[in-house]
Amino acid sequence: MHQLENNFLRVVAREHGAELTSIIDKKNNIEHLWQADPHFWGWHAPVLFPVIGRSLNDEIEIEGQQYRMSKHGFARNANFRLLDLTETSIVFSLKNNEQWQKIYPYKFEFLIRYKIEANALIVSYEVINKDNKEIYFQLGGHPAFAVPFTEGGKYEDYYLEFDHVEKAARHYIDKNGYFDGRKDVAIANANTIQLNSTLFKDDALIFKNLKSRKVTIKSKAHEHYLSVDFKDFKYLGLWAKVGAPFVCIEPWLGCADTAEKPTPFKDKEGIIKLETGGTFGISFKIEVG
Repeated sequence: MHQLENNFLRVVAREHGAELTSIIDKKNNIEHLWQADPHFWGWHAPVLFPVIGRSLNDEIEIEGQQYRMSKHGFARNANFRLLDLTETSIVFSLKNNEQWQKIYPYKFEFLIRYKIEANALIVSYEVINKDNKEIYFQLGGHPAFAVPFTEGGKYEDYYLEFDHVEKAARHYIDKNGYFDGRKDVAIANANTIQLNSTLFKDDALIFKNLKSRKVTIKSKAHEHYLSVDFKDFKYLGLWAKVGAPFVCIEPWLGCADTAEKPTPFKDKEGIIKLETGGTFGISFKIEVG
């Protein structure tokens, strides 16, 4: 475990999965990150790479060959190397090796940076193409935030506030984790979604065309907040286990496959193509107050 700290935040991350395990608002003494109670969901904030969601039959097709690929990819279960550590920033690195080459036949380096600036945590991803050909990938975050913020609070007091009024369609996934063509209007000329125990009974709320670039968790009972600014991410997932005291705000580049629609990896929805020697970088910001 490695700790970052300033006057506002104390953040902890680990090398396994380069996963955040704690985000404490020091001013208000609030632990904002879900503490991975396995009774509900045993993760804090997994990093999703090189796929988002589930691939059809848990396989990806690259140059006509099938490769096994687990839901959300292998990075969340990989042991990253600590590359750099200061009081307020940390960098982890994951490189291709013989193990990953068997399921993802590209040469790459994947860097994850966490940096605290005042009351904000900047989460940055960087992918470097080390191969002699183009590489393809999807990429995203899956942080889970504890709700309510403090003991004695009620989940139903909290809501998600978007920075624009939205008329936004939710795209459904089926029981196997694939898109099935269903969609309906989940936000109808509003900028809020009320949290409640049944909101995620049909799995995640997945949005592909939001105008908003920031979502904030707020409460009717107090003024504390947590926001996620995801300005460069096209997709957004919102999710929690039914009845669990957390909510995930997930910025994505890419999404799951569609049922009964085999697609080569390079043609998957939201796929990123990176030229030989190229570098791709993107970040999102978590702010508390």
